[in-house]
Order: sequence, then C-alpha cells, then structure tokens
Amino acid sequence: MLPATTDVLIVGAGPTGMALSIALHQAGVKHLLVDKNETSHTTSRAAVIHAQTLDTLRQLGVSDAMTAKGLKLAKFSIRDRDKPLVALRFDELPTRHPYLLMLPQHETERILAERIARLGGKIHRGVTAGEVIQTEHGTVTMLTQAGREQSVFARYVVGADGMHSTVRESAGISFDGAAFESSFVLADVEMDWPLGNEEVSLFFSPSGLVVVAPLPDGTFRVVATMDDAPEQPALADIQKLLNERGPSAGGIVVKRAVWSSRFRLHHRLARTYRNGRLLLMGDAAHAHSPAGGQGMNTGLVDAVVLGEALARVAKGLAPASALDEYQALRRPAAKKVLGLAGRLTALATMRGLYRRRLRNVLLRGANLLPAARHNLEMSLSGLSRAELAKMPALTSLP
Repeated sequence: MLPATTDVLIVGAGPTGMALSIALHQAGVKHLLVDKNETSHTTSRAAVIHAQTLDTLRQLGVSDAMTAKGLKLAKFSIRDRDKPLVALRFDELPTRHPYLLMLPQHETERILAERIARLGGKIHRGVTAGEVIQTEHGTVTMLTQAGREQSVFARYVVGADGMHSTVRESAGISFDGAAFESSFVLADVEMDWPLGNEEVSLFFSPSGLVVVAPLPDGTFRVVATMDDAPEQPALADIQKLLNERGPSAGGIVVKRAVWSSRFRLHHRLARTYRNGRLLLMGDAAHAHSPAGGQGMNTGLVDAVVLGEALARVAKGLAPASALDEYQALRRPAAKKVLGLAGRLTALATMRGLYRRRLRNVLLRGANLLPAARHNLEMSLSGLSRAELAKMPALTSLP
C-alpha cells in the first residue's frame, strides 16, 4: 500500500524525478516518488552531463560518483564533413568540472537511485497516476498499482512525467511549440572511428546533422536526423548515415549496434511551470533538439532548484508564493536552451549551397575570436546560465 497522504507527490522517476526526491530527502520533506514503468531503463538515451549540471548536483552528493564512472572530454568540434569549423575546449572553464562528462543515462539513474536508497527512500514503480484534482487545502491523485486504485492526498504534485505529462494536462498548462519535421536516430555502436575517442563531434551535411560521441565503455553514441527513420535502425542504416555525413576519407566501420531507436522530437515550452499546487520540471516543461546535449541537464538543474523552493515552503520557511521564484529562474533558462539547440539544429540542417558556404565562413570567422568561442563554451556547459540555478536568499523572498 502507498501512503495515503504526503507533502509532495512526484510523478515520474527518471533522472529529474529522482534528483528532486534526493533534494527533498536531504531537506527532511515527506514525499512519494512514483513511476509507471515496472523497471528502470537499461538503455543510455541522454549521454552527456555538462559542467554546470555537475556543479549543481554536488548539493545532492552524486557528482563524485558520476565523474568516477564517466569519460571526461575536453573537446567539442563542429565540422562540415572534413572541414573543421569550430573547435571548443572546456578544460579552462571556471568550474570544478572543466569537461564534458560522457555517462550513459542508465548509469546516471543507477547512481541517483543508489543515493535515494542510502537516504532511506524508495521508488514506487508500476504506479500510474491519473488526473490530479486541486482542492483548497491540497491535491488528490488517483494512483493505480497492480490493478488496485488508491487516492493520495498531497500538498503539492510535481510533474516529472515527460513530454506527454498527465500532471501538465491536469494543470491545464499549454505546451507551446511544434514537432521537428525530421525524426532522429539514436544508437550506441561499436566501430572504427577515424577521429578517435577524445572529442564530441557535431557534423553538418546537406542531408542532415550527425553527432558522434565516445562513451566510457569504448562504444560511440550516434545521434542523427533522418527522414522516416525505421523504428529500430539497423547497422547498415547507421553506417550509411556516417558515410554520408562524417569524414569522407573513409575508415568508418560500424561493427555492431549495441542498441538503436527512433524518436521524434519537439521544440516546446510550457506556458507556465506552476498552476497552484501543480508544478512541472524536466521534459514535462520543455522539449527540444538533442543538439548540444542539453535536455537532461536542464531537467536535473530544474529539480535541484525546485527542491530548494519546495523545502522552504513545506517547512514553513517561506510562503507558497516563493514557488514562483522557481519558474522565474528556470523557465528563462529553458528558453535560452531551446534557442541554443534550435540554432545549432538550424545551422546543421541548412539547405542551399550558397547558404551553407556563407554559414561555414561565418563560423570559421567566429572560431578565430576567443570571445566568441568562450561564449559558446559557456553556453554549452551551462555556466552562462548559472545564475538561473540559484534561489534567492530567504530574506529577499516575499
């Protein structure tokens, strides 16, 4: 049986839901974490954790475990096939974590789940949340587990339940934006890769973008746009994508696809992150292109900021209106991320020979300017948005 009452109900136990649970455990706030899936995911999906995310996650006591398991990379390049356009470095950034950390999402989730267990918490899996009803004093949510229904009263409900969020629908919050025209291929592969395993590479080509990133176990993450991608792209599909968009000199041999998938992404932002006692974070609040690897990172920082806000309100240290500070910080951050990911995707998928040539000239010129490179490094690492991850001091709250 699930508890009948709690302070906070978290719907969705992906990385963002688990991070919020850790924050609330550390603050001593009673909460319930549920997820509709019976088991955690075993595929990697998101694979990069940026510097600002790791800096923020130190508050949850998980950054050291992540860096111990991940692969630290200093370089990120943008190329038009064989032509280098932009070369970025992260090893001199103002952070305790001056690198891109390659860590498959299932490893990130395992580390977060172990932290929850050490704090005495539990993830309630196989639990589906229905419509959330707000009352004067709290919320009522019907949860279903193993065919049994049970209503749970919570002071607040947080939707960490993805792009098709039940909580967002219950809150009546619109999810403004649209779907990308192309589908995306995502795969982890064993292959011979001529650029080695020391950088993340984003390739532009007339047929679309492809990102190649090394992973800690020696495999490579491949993300690419593809018209009408098959549900499970085969090894030959991935080989063809890399042959058409990667280095043209040869030497690319895809030996085995560890796993692969197709997905269609959206460019969307929730109109608001809060309606009364219902709050949104992560993919329930924002969705965008994988260019730049920002999605999970933005959601994890959402969780830490929201955890601090909820802890203050739940413990009577601040009024409920303090929850508006969460939105005031995190929605502008998501808007910046959507802009960055959208611009990278638009540049990568640009049509027309002369437009592509002009793009390449402009990017090469920007690469020669230290200030321009630094600004892009700060944006990709999340450090340019660091101030949007800090709740104001209690004395400044209403």
